[in-house]
Amino acid sequence: MVALSAPPPTTIQGGTISALHPDILQNHILTLLDGPTLTAIACASSELHALSAEDKLWQNICTSTWPSINDPTVRSIIATFPSGHRSFFSDSFPLLHHNHHSSSFSTASPECFVSAVDIYYKNVPIFSIVETTETLSDWFKNSPFRVDLLEPKEFVQTWIQHRPSEKELSMKQLEENITLSWILIDPKGRRAMNLSSERPVSVQRHWLTGEVVVKFSTIMAGDGGEKEFVESGVTVCCGEKEGGEVEVREVSMVMNDLEGRNLTGKDGLVILQEALERGERRKGKGGNEGKGRYGEFVERKKERKERMRKFEKALDMVCIGTGIAFLVSFWTFILFR
Repeated sequence: MVALSAPPPTTIQGGTISALHPDILQNHILTLLDGPTLTAIACASSELHALSAEDKLWQNICTSTWPSINDPTVRSIIATFPSGHRSFFSDSFPLLHHNHHSSSFSTASPECFVSAVDIYYKNVPIFSIVETTETLSDWFKNSPFRVDLLEPKEFVQTWIQHRPSEKELSMKQLEENITLSWILIDPKGRRAMNLSSERPVSVQRHWLTGEVVVKFSTIMAGDGGEKEFVESGVTVCCGEKEGGEVEVREVSMVMNDLEGRNLTGKDGLVILQEALERGERRKGKGGNEGKGRYGEFVERKKERKERMRKFEKALDMVCIGTGIAFLVSFWTFILFR
């Protein structure tokens, strides 16, 4: 085994960073850092680790990153996390990776889960909301898994203006600039995860309404068969009103299997709970990793559909052959008895 030498002490001009008063570090330096940088700084020394553990630092980072968590319901839940806002950040900031299902996984169903959702345009929040979904009713368990954040005729006005050179709201304009965070929180388990790919995985224009449909996606391990992998897909529909202002008209999440079928609330909840407890959190690579995983999922769907087509064709041939053999046998019996 190769022994690793200790890292050199963090230095500033004229000496080590330890020479600075802790109040200066905590109130004038660490407050300027974002979450990933603060996490890295905490590994530099035991003193910085202790200073960076202050919950107020992480609270400021979390609320500036996700305005939705200023909601009193979310604040009260985060207060129960093992390390408060620091635990919440470590659960929610990285991309979720959950590729392996465990048949031994078992846990009690939560009474509800909370969605804290923020949509950004050019990194500026344009829509924030918190939604609580109960999970114990038969209606939830047996209906398709779906969370809608806006009513059918409800919309949210934004400050976005479509490009003057475009007659209609540009798909490229939204694809390049819109991002989303959908944090799913289990109040009972005191865990959270981000179900967004951060950047869009697809942008299309609806053929009938002309609205731009922006899709975000997270791929998770299912429980085998058509649910070998499942997709948690978030749809954001944007439309344009007179004057050029852009409205958000739909924000919803559904879960689909490789056959394209919606999972029920009961099945979806089991997969989400396992992802919460056992999913790995990793920093994405330039916002493109989620799109790559979605592309792999789409390819798996195509391959599965092609296998089913070939199987059905073979089954049809067997049925036709069986039918012909039966007719030949029947007429042979009639003619030569």
